[in-house]
Formats: sequence, C-alpha cells, structure tokens
Amino acid sequence: MLDFSDLDEEVGVNQALRSAMMAAGLQQLDLASRLEVDPKTVDRWLAGRLPHPSNRAAIAKLLGREEGELWPHGDADRRMRHRDEVRSVYPHRWAVPREVWVRHFGRAESEISILVYSGLFLAEDAGIVKLLSDKASSGVLVRMLVGDPDSAEVGQRGVDEGIGDSVASRIRNALALFRPLAELENVQLRLHSAVLYNSLFRSDDELLVNPHIFGISGSNAPVLHARRTADGSMVSTYLESFERVWGSARDL
Repeated sequence: MLDFSDLDEEVGVNQALRSAMMAAGLQQLDLASRLEVDPKTVDRWLAGRLPHPSNRAAIAKLLGREEGELWPHGDADRRMRHRDEVRSVYPHRWAVPREVWVRHFGRAESEISILVYSGLFLAEDAGIVKLLSDKASSGVLVRMLVGDPDSAEVGQRGVDEGIGDSVASRIRNALALFRPLAELENVQLRLHSAVLYNSLFRSDDELLVNPHIFGISGSNAPVLHARRTADGSMVSTYLESFERVWGSARDL
C-alpha cells in the first residue's frame, strides 16, 4: 500500500502526468487501482498536488517515465524537506546549553537512546542522571550504549586524540556513575566496541548528533539537532545505525 498522506503544496495542474497517463492508456481509475490508492488521490495529483516520494517512484515506473519529467520541482521539494529535519546546529558540544539537554530528554514519552564512548559529561551531571531515572520510572525505555573500555577501538580513539588511556579512564568513571541507572527497570545499558563516527542522543523523534572528527575531542565537535519528519530519512538513517550497534553490543 503506497497511499501516504500527501502533505505537499499544490503546484499547478500537472499536464505532464496527464499526458503520460494518456500515452500509457491509463485513466484515473486505472492508476488508482494499480497503486492501491483512492481515485480522489489521483485527482489531486493531476490537479497539481505533489505525491509522496514512494508514490512518485511507483508512478514513474508504471508510466515508463523519469520522475523529473513528471515533477520537475520534485527534487527541490525533497531537498527542502530534508532541510526541515535539521532544527539547529551548534559549533561545539560544549556550546549546547544545559537547558537544551534537559529539555531534549525531558520531552521523551516513549524512548531515550544514547550512543557514546563515555558520555561522562552526562554522567557527571546529577540532575540529568536523575532526569533519566525519572523518565525510566515513568515508563520511558532508556537504552544506553557505552564504549567497552578494554576494546581496541576505544584504545585507538585515545591514540587519535593524543590522550592515551584517558578515553578508557573516562568510560570507567562514567560507568561507575551510570551504574545505579542500569539497575532500574526500563533501563538497558550495553558495552559496544564499534568505531564511533557519531555520538547519538535520541528522545523519541528528536535527535542530537555529535559527529566525531579525527584528532578532535567530542566536546569540541559540532552538534546538530534533528527531528524526524514524515518524508525525511536523515534521522531514520542515524537511528538505524544505533540499532546495528545495539545488536552487536553486550550487556554490562
């Protein structure tokens, strides 16, 4: 079933789509039947409503045309929607105000997911640790992925940053501070040995992403705040990477 809600603006009668349907010998009802959508949806497309990307791809394939022929502005619209996913950008993690972190985790209603090497800046903040505890107590699932301090990947990270064993030491300190959390219901903490390209901080459909830059500490690297949208895929891509790391990690 490809009939998603068509949220796009109308852009004028789509004569290219109408002509392509006529050339293929298809009426509105035929197209609706093939795509398993309401005939009124096809009428809206012909009137100029831009279909969901999945429907655009299916229509183009069915009619034997390129998407750009049928919707010349479709790619520009898609790029605009991806830009809508990014809410704000901070030049450094240390530049993210504490209230942003508190508000970010505080709005979670179903899941908080954290992927870090140490996350010591969170572990040392008793208020945020309590917030995570309170969220877990209210029924929010809290999943935390912390680097395995004995892994080769963590050791290499210390070499890359020129700080030797400091990364492993920070992880052990963070684990000691996070341990009371790990004993709570709805909190799951695992150790991972992944090469970490980004630290991720999820709160339902909101995501703070802290990219890792070679030779630069995470606190000095940028942070972007993104929100998952109906037509966007950027946040989903990050969350899929979290799930892959989660699947390969081991329980503390």
